[in-house]
Amino acid sequence: MKTVNTVLDAIHARFEELTRAERKLAESLLDNYPVSGLGSITTIADNAGVSTPTVARMVQKLGYKGYAEFQSNLHQELEASLSNPIAKHDRWASNAPGTHILNRFADAVMNNMRQTLSGLDTATFDSVVALLSDRRRSLHFVGGRITGALAEYFFTHMQVIRPKSALMSSNTSSWPQHVLNMNAGDVLVIFDIRRYEADMATLAQVAGANGVEIILFTDPWTSPVARYARHVFKVEIEAPSAWDSSVVTLFVVEALIEAVQSSAWTETRERINTLEGLFEQARLFRKPRS
Repeated sequence: MKTVNTVLDAIHARFEELTRAERKLAESLLDNYPVSGLGSITTIADNAGVSTPTVARMVQKLGYKGYAEFQSNLHQELEASLSNPIAKHDRWASNAPGTHILNRFADAVMNNMRQTLSGLDTATFDSVVALLSDRRRSLHFVGGRITGALAEYFFTHMQVIRPKSALMSSNTSSWPQHVLNMNAGDVLVIFDIRRYEADMATLAQVAGANGVEIILFTDPWTSPVARYARHVFKVEIEAPSAWDSSVVTLFVVEALIEAVQSSAWTETRERINTLEGLFEQARLFRKPRS
């Protein structure tokens, strides 16, 4: 079984083992997770319309000794997901080993890579490649204040590989026009990591209701967008810095780019040749001296 890191992971991993009442409770917890699980055991039971013994039994099925441990984990997840850059920096600084920052950062990134790959389902990866490779579908990319750069990077490459690709601005006022041009079966790639941007979930909900396939890049604590996504990449982002690391997210993106371009290399090659000719006409790049 896949390693469980969060309460959300535990719920998803063991959902099929739950009774009908326990599934009702699990679904209640997933609504506005993790805040929905921070009340008393009585409150949680009442909100879900189940008994307190049902809560106690399900918590143990999820692998926790009791409700206190279950809720402690939720509090830790919430704290981690809401950490601002100053709090992150102070936490890393207080535990920093006495080695050079290059070594510490490299260790963190390599650990992120190992953990992400151990939890990345290759079947999910292949399914996403198939979606992105399907020329009948239009692709749309969007990210937040920081992750918008990753969305733009992904879009720039996919625009070369295949037609019908669009980059959405981080300005939410322009989103309705983009959704207007989305058809059922089209693909919306969303980047949303902790300190999740509230409007992303709204965008995903509206697009998903119109039959758009949502692909989400997020962190282990999981953006609220996940409830509307067909495929979710949970990527480790911790680093000895005030900022989250995008290294492993970019790694997954670049692997997807390669897989998609290789899936239809003949067409991709023709598009690249045409594009190079356009670059030549525009004299965009400096020619090497003969």
